[in-house]
Amino acid sequence: GVDIDSVCGGRGICGRCQVQQSVGSFAKHGIESRPEHLSPLATAEVEYRDRRGFELGRRLSCVAHLRGDAVIDVPPESQVYRQVVRKGLDMRDFHVDPVVRLHYVQVAPPELASPSGDLVRLHEALEAEWGLTDLETDLHVIRALQPALEVGSWAVTVAVHDGRTISAVWPGLHEKAYGVAIDIGSTTIAGHLADLSDGAVLASNGVMNPQIRFGEDLMSRVSYAMMHPEGTAEMTATVREALNGLLARLVAKAGIKRDDILELAIVGNPIMHHLVLGIDPVPLGSAPFALATDRSVRVRADELELKAHPGARVYVLPCIAGHVGADTAGVILAETPHASEVVSLVVDVGTNAEIVLGNRDRLLAASSPTGPAFEGAQISGGQRAAPGAIERVRIDRQTLEPRFRVIGSAIWSDDPGSAEASREIGVSGICGSGIVEVVAELFLAGVITPDGIIDGSLAARTPRVIADGRTFSYLLHDGSAAGRPRIVVTQNDVRAIQLAKAALYAGARLLMDHLGIETIDEIRLAGAFGSQIDPFHAMVLGLIPDCDLAHVRSAGNAAGTGALIALLSHAARREIEGVVRTVEKIETAVEQRFQQHFVDAMAFPHRNAAYPHLSKMTELPIRPAGRRAGERPKRRRRPATVTSHADSDA
Repeated sequence: GVDIDSVCGGRGICGRCQVQQSVGSFAKHGIESRPEHLSPLATAEVEYRDRRGFELGRRLSCVAHLRGDAVIDVPPESQVYRQVVRKGLDMRDFHVDPVVRLHYVQVAPPELASPSGDLVRLHEALEAEWGLTDLETDLHVIRALQPALEVGSWAVTVAVHDGRTISAVWPGLHEKAYGVAIDIGSTTIAGHLADLSDGAVLASNGVMNPQIRFGEDLMSRVSYAMMHPEGTAEMTATVREALNGLLARLVAKAGIKRDDILELAIVGNPIMHHLVLGIDPVPLGSAPFALATDRSVRVRADELELKAHPGARVYVLPCIAGHVGADTAGVILAETPHASEVVSLVVDVGTNAEIVLGNRDRLLAASSPTGPAFEGAQISGGQRAAPGAIERVRIDRQTLEPRFRVIGSAIWSDDPGSAEASREIGVSGICGSGIVEVVAELFLAGVITPDGIIDGSLAARTPRVIADGRTFSYLLHDGSAAGRPRIVVTQNDVRAIQLAKAALYAGARLLMDHLGIETIDEIRLAGAFGSQIDPFHAMVLGLIPDCDLAHVRSAGNAAGTGALIALLSHAARREIEGVVRTVEKIETAVEQRFQQHFVDAMAFPHRNAAYPHLSKMTELPIRPAGRRAGERPKRRRRPATVTSHADSDA
């Protein structure tokens, strides 16, 4: 269920409970959502609309009634547990060299003796004052030119795109031009609005990707496009609408107008890349995973229905392969492994993990299907990162008692004042970084075996280990006394993390095989999730290969940073367009070694790979002798005679 915000107690006054119906056929849910399946606008809704306004299609959930099957979208601002989209910036040094430049010119007034058009005289002035020749001019500029010349007393400022096209005109002196860099992820979309003149980031914001209603992972969205004739158009319209909403937030936060945006740069995985461009993603769903284009794309913003200046252009970074997209190109541009002497592993952790390995001599890339477990999906108490979600966990090695911290509070659960903080914020679930830490901590405490089994014999030692059907679970927090969730780590949760981390490790190991190396000099964890996980716990799980932890760091939202660099630097665009052509693409789906690496990586931290750096930092549980590598362990079942302790109050 989704908790909906309300201040007025359901009287239809505050407007905090707004929702929106999605109309159409939804095979995933097996329903037909029709307008008549909601009651007509109530009096309270009409009065609220007349008084304060409604976005088109919005309803007040407190007074609207269901009259049939319906798919209802709850926008973030109506949710009690609003999504925290953690996509920050960590920029490297580079020279600001935007593709759009402003030029102020004084145009000669018309004369009867020399009856040339205003556009010709503008071109002559630009050539004389700025050395710009052979320029093309957008039609909307021609339409606006004469009024601008009159208002500016024959002085105007023009924007010239890529030294070739006049894309905007203003009367007199106009000193500011802005651009937006966008990272379109499967789950979240992040944007950064910057001043094109100096590269200053004036606003950053993030929104959920509304395409999630068509499927949580990429392949489910490809399936939607495959099964619905209008599926591609529907998903394209959905993501473009979200982009326009993001642009509206950014300009409002920066205190500028949409017409001030002259340039956009976009990154995304191959399927997001295709959908935002209106390209059918179905060929990406099966071998040979062919891209419509792997080159960069330059297009007018209005061709993508993006609401910016009429002359705004969009630059979409190049893709690398069918499963390695423009987001990976952005990561490479931000982290520059191709310019380094040391061998770097760069991992953008998400629903699909994009993996880059190499240095200035050779660069390889692959994608591993980790699934949504790292984002809190497929986990019994899982949720996305939002206030109230457990994000940090520590477990005492002797007592097996947990302590944790939730998003929105700096207080640990065993600190003074934690009870008051818990009542104020609540403990609503566990997010990706929290599930990684709790599974790693349970392994280090001996509650979970190296093969990923929750040891039911510990039920005699601690009430935290509880019987759960024919397996066991670990009780992390019990909020039932206060009417809040009871959060447990189940055997299925552990298995979901095993599958996800094994896929990521196997992809990295496969690239190491191709590069012919056994060790890595440095590791960078990127993405909204990758930037939040603790490197130590990630290594304990075997999510990444062994490495000196001093050389493992967060890269933040490297894909978004790469988009921002491409927005602000013409040279960076040329750089990444050259680099991606040298990247060797490794397709995990057709590599036989990937499956064996995957099986071996199911164990914590690994079935047979050494972790010497990690072993120096902590004592790892010993694997029972006698089991062959790759042999599937027998799952510990709950004996019929076992009686566990009563559940504790966490």
